[in-house]
Amino acid sequence: MTTRREPTARQLRLAVELRRLREAAGFSGRQAASLLGVNPVQLSHIESGLTGVSEERLRRLASHYACTDTEFIDALVAMATDRTRGWWEEYRGALSTPFLDLAELEHHARFLREVQFLYIPGPLQTREYARAVYAYRVPELSESDLELRVRHRMQRKVILQGADSIPYEAVIHEAALRIMVADRAASRTQLARLVELSEADRVTVRVIPFDLEGFAGATSAMTYVGGPLSKLDTVVRDGPQGATFIDPEPQLDAYRTLFRKVEGDSLDPGRSRDFIHALAKEL
Repeated sequence: MTTRREPTARQLRLAVELRRLREAAGFSGRQAASLLGVNPVQLSHIESGLTGVSEERLRRLASHYACTDTEFIDALVAMATDRTRGWWEEYRGALSTPFLDLAELEHHARFLREVQFLYIPGPLQTREYARAVYAYRVPELSESDLELRVRHRMQRKVILQGADSIPYEAVIHEAALRIMVADRAASRTQLARLVELSEADRVTVRVIPFDLEGFAGATSAMTYVGGPLSKLDTVVRDGPQGATFIDPEPQLDAYRTLFRKVEGDSLDPGRSRDFIHALAKEL
């Protein structure tokens, strides 16, 4: 089987789950390879995402590992056999892998939850807002690279549109609403667009106001992506070196709790919509 040069985040997640199953069953890599009828290097490549795994081999491994969670195994099989070439593939080779990984993750998501304190969440941004964010980058992007990133961000909105839209919930701090990353007109347009999007059936926008007392969760920014099963959820966090994908179950559980706390501190959707509308009128 062909060895991949750079596995996607989805391929790596499948590999990690297979390794976790093996370790939970108490098998060494050499033992598991022998049961599968491959050499240890081949198994290592499967467990590092460098090569794929067929449905037959995956189910055989699950049987050897005595995994009886058929729903989980079916989900892993779907990941292993998926041949989707989504809209993000047109950017392969033009944008770095994390851009593509995030788009693919959102494409397969059951739901999406975001918490942001300094920026409007990506799927809710207008073109002018996104352009201003990317234009501030150091080192500066060329005009063609800038436009490429903006176009990619605009295409991510597909998760909010049409029959295939997914439930989307964003918790946004007032700071992100007030910071004018572009000019006043662009900020007014962004807030108006946010009000419009918050009225969509499957979109919920909540606001954390400045005057909320007892709020100490300003480091809780996250994107929580619902997988086919809760154990296949993913948290994405942005950092100085780029996006980090988090999937160990104890950490996922902590982020679920953290989201509930932040959500509980926010205004309800109706009051949030009025709050954003009032801010737009101030500009």
